[in-house]
Amino acid sequence: MKKKIFIILCLGIITTVIWLYPKLVRLNKVNHLFEKEVILENFQHMENIFPVSKINASSNPLVLAEQIDYQLPKEFLLNDKPINTESFLQDTETEGLLIIHKDTIVYEDYQLGLDEEETHISWSMSKSFVATLIGVFVDQGKIDIDKKVSHYLPHFVGSAYENVRVKDLLNMSSGVAFNEDYGDFYSDINRFGRSFAMGTSLENFALSLKKDKPPGTYNHYVSIDTQVLGLILTAVSGESVTSLTQKYIWEPAGMEDSATWIIDNTGMEVVLGGLNATLRDFSKLGLLYLHNGQLNGQNIVSPEWIFDATTPDAKHLEANQLEHSSNPFGYAYQWWLPRFPANDFFANGIYSQYIYINRDQDLVIAKLSADYKFKTGRKLIRDKHLALFQHIASDIEIQK
Repeated sequence: MKKKIFIILCLGIITTVIWLYPKLVRLNKVNHLFEKEVILENFQHMENIFPVSKINASSNPLVLAEQIDYQLPKEFLLNDKPINTESFLQDTETEGLLIIHKDTIVYEDYQLGLDEEETHISWSMSKSFVATLIGVFVDQGKIDIDKKVSHYLPHFVGSAYENVRVKDLLNMSSGVAFNEDYGDFYSDINRFGRSFAMGTSLENFALSLKKDKPPGTYNHYVSIDTQVLGLILTAVSGESVTSLTQKYIWEPAGMEDSATWIIDNTGMEVVLGGLNATLRDFSKLGLLYLHNGQLNGQNIVSPEWIFDATTPDAKHLEANQLEHSSNPFGYAYQWWLPRFPANDFFANGIYSQYIYINRDQDLVIAKLSADYKFKTGRKLIRDKHLALFQHIASDIEIQK
């Protein structure tokens, strides 16, 4: 009898180890994901760490004209202090930089192992793609952004998101308590990463959060707000976000290369930051917004959506409103709106990923990076990037 119990216990231990081992391996990789020695390999090959779903290249690819004749400025200014451009790009571990002026590629450079056909993690630039999908469904009359989350996700009744409007999710104004400090091991965003690695579903993590402020009154960056947008998309459409990305963005916009979404154990996409694509295809989202929702001969999302997505319509969404916002920039529909009087806006992912659009100069700049120093605190890093991009915008016509 004792031998039988011993065998059962051993089998139980072995089964537990087999079940836990891949989770523990992934947890270890998550805990070391951003370290200097491995960050480049990780950012360029996320499919080797996490399960992914595939998006196919468009059957009608948009191949942009090329006239590689733009020279980057030797320096640019921030607060009247010069910053050497080459040193800045090296310091932020820039892997790819692409400049599109008047629908023509005028500058394209790859470093640190990245190339034109290599996919790269977008991090929070993914959010702007998800918001675009919401716009498509708003245009179709299938989503009303003034309705509450619980209208589309009834099982969210009783959660912190129950009375949050879809619009509040888009504007990062859910009122949900969340610490997004990547340098704090115990922050909510790092707790999320560990939970995801151990197999907690994205939906269950969203349901676990607590309310902090009344919805629609305060702008505070909560990545899980975007994840709830993804859940709404799947609930309304009955399709995966991967399928929707393929159908409504990748195919009509003429994306040249395949891409992937990181997924959880249920198959749900990590829409808050899990899209992997090439530099050129990331830039095409910028072109789509530059051209008021039209690209590659297709009407992808309405001009009305583009306007609303780049225009703050409440005090807490305007720039320099620190009584009503936890950041100095303006914000609308998963896009950042600069503090300066320029007709520009941008998507931004951690570790220095950017899609920058300047309407006045007919300009899109895309940047991919593996800025491993980001996690230790990078004061003014967003301001420096914006200063460089705005300098390029003012300089590009002069060079012509």
